[in-house]
Amino acid sequence: MKKIILLSLISILFLQCKNTSNTKPEKIKITGFVADSAMVVCAREEASKIGTAILKKGGNAFDAMIATHFALAVSYPFAGNIGGGGFMVYRTNEGKTGALDFREKAPLAASKNMYLDEKGNVIKGKSTLGPVAIGVPGSVDGVFKVYEKYGTLPFAELIQPAIDLAKKGVVVTKKQAKSFAKYRKYFSEANNSTIMLDADWKEGDSIKYINLAKTLERIRDNGRDGFYKGETADMLVNYVQKLGGIITKEDLEIYNSKWRDAIEFKYKDLNIISMSPPSSGGICIAQIFNAIEPYDIASFGHNSVKAIQLITEAERRA
Repeated sequence: MKKIILLSLISILFLQCKNTSNTKPEKIKITGFVADSAMVVCAREEASKIGTAILKKGGNAFDAMIATHFALAVSYPFAGNIGGGGFMVYRTNEGKTGALDFREKAPLAASKNMYLDEKGNVIKGKSTLGPVAIGVPGSVDGVFKVYEKYGTLPFAELIQPAIDLAKKGVVVTKKQAKSFAKYRKYFSEANNSTIMLDADWKEGDSIKYINLAKTLERIRDNGRDGFYKGETADMLVNYVQKLGGIITKEDLEIYNSKWRDAIEFKYKDLNIISMSPPSSGGICIAQIFNAIEPYDIASFGHNSVKAIQLITEAERRA
């Protein structure tokens, strides 16, 4: 098994690699799941455990990424869900780098004036809330692109932990409870009806995603077609169009993630690898690093006013 270093949906920013100060660094409180020989870092402990378990079974980093990705679809629906998309940046132990663009795409029926009224004015909220605001999801296609190129373990072993998690239930965190409360009115408005997440969920509650588990099972049994064709595709398209959306079955069938070259640049003696366009992240980070490189930030002191001002001004201009 090849050892692979993988950055998935994460930008790692090193601004100060050496501590020239005599002060002792502040001790950081350890939270979440901790592993001693392999590491999977994500927003939810449940997903990190699942990813780490895949590594222990002999899977590579891409296998762990896939398992973690599906686990986040269950435990962190605000960001890690199968109805959206994302970017992946990677580097292998052989030094090969690359990127995958599996962001959402506009439906074929989309037009440049679709968010404007008859007078050419922007219709408030139409591009950010509701069925016309969403794109064709790329998350599942992206996972299969990764698996076809780099996966090693049987796919069923990678997705099954997420299915089990969805059936078992996920505990609502304090932060998640606040998010549910904040967006509750938007759930009803976007769906024209009450849905499961409309409930008054509190910290410590457990949510079972039974229907999501069934969707994941169809993906497990039918591969990519388990999402972009068949029962899942029919339900998705019928529901979106019922609400006034324009996504079609053809949109789902023709979706295709894109392998891209990663952006690489130097910061002092470090080689930074980041996401290329259509993401703005890699270019923006490169501009920030180039702006601050002439300065000896370590001598400014960690989180000092001088250091923060320099970085803030660089970020503002980028």
